[in-house]
Amino acid sequence: MNKDQVKGAVKEGAGKVQQKLGAAVGSDKQQAKGIKKQVEGKIQKSAGDVKETVKTAARSAKAR
Repeated sequence: MNKDQVKGAVKEGAGKVQQKLGAAVGSDKQQAKGIKKQVEGKIQKSAGDVKETVKTAARSAKAR
């Protein structure tokens, strides 16, 4: 795992919590912020996944 995968997963989790808390207190604004944070986290995690895939492919190519 690389730092983008970890940070993205953390951000996504925090967004879920923020969204649920917003729903619990009836705040549409907090729910929207939570959803936005979840999307940002998914994007960051996906970018980390791509980096990891490229790194793994490069290692495999060197081993050949």
